Amino acid sequence: MKLQQLRYIVEIRRQGLNVSEAAESLFTSQPGISKQVKLLEDELGVAIFERSGKRFTGVTEPGRTVLAIAERILGEAENLKRACADFSAGDSGRLVLAATHTQARYALPVVVRDFVARHPGVKLEMHQGSPTQIAEWVLAGDADIGIATEALDQYPQLITLPVRQWSHCVIVPAGHPVLRTQPLSLQELVKWPLITYDTAFTGRSRINRAFERIGVEPNVALTALDADVIKTYVSLGLGLGIISALAFDAQRDTGLVAIDAAHLFESNTTRLALRRGTYLRRHDYDLIELFAPHLTKRVVDMTLQGGGDAYQL
Repeated sequence: MKLQQLRYIVEIRRQGLNVSEAAESLFTSQPGISKQVKLLEDELGVAIFERSGKRFTGVTEPGRTVLAIAERILGEAENLKRACADFSAGDSGRLVLAATHTQARYALPVVVRDFVARHPGVKLEMHQGSPTQIAEWVLAGDADIGIATEALDQYPQLITLPVRQWSHCVIVPAGHPVLRTQPLSLQELVKWPLITYDTAFTGRSRINRAFERIGVEPNVALTALDADVIKTYVSLGLGLGIISALAFDAQRDTGLVAIDAAHLFESNTTRLALRRGTYLRRHDYDLIELFAPHLTKRVVDMTLQGGGDAYQL
């Protein structure tokens, strides 16, 4: 039995049983993977995958057990490398942080600046994507830490820690008639075209639920992946914007006015995600605490050891 054989079967499942895509992902050949899977099955004495001709069509019952154990073995092998590198390399290495645009643009710049100053030998890479992409990157080991509001807590293979709660605001051009309607209501908002986040981003599900509760359909004229685009189109008079309050700066966003919408939409929780069972290096802990001072090494370790999302804001 070889670690590479275990990587093959885990990647085949991750690629939806598509051996060609697994081979491409692992920079090897389809026949080579198929041969190694068969050798592993012969050695173990069980079929891992169900077959129809040469195609894999499912995972057998013993295969599910084999895959679960293989994932743990591969995870521990990766942890062994990370732990040894942590001790031997000193303050160097590579840390990959995955975050949504809102977090990368508004919440992380100072954190990144302070981390780079404190750990000049660590290469920090930042990947931006949707919450679902971020979760998948962390699960696959392509990112060490994930930060988002949506989706992360829907993956049982991830440990998620709450970072902070935040609310939405409504942004309008200065002098807009809606500014005379106080307090702002959902009934008032449905009178205007709205510009807000794409359905998978930045608390959009809570915006939808608020209108559903009162039985009205908002006029969502445009959607975007980040607040900067939303603010641009609001400035052009194309509608009222609903964005994270974190993304509004009165000095920078001249010509726009923000109206607090905490009474209209449920609060949101930004979460930090780690893959279960991952060994955290010293600079991993440091970045986490820089971003969320309440998430000390002790708190993170207690959550990881407990195997669940025990910490609450």
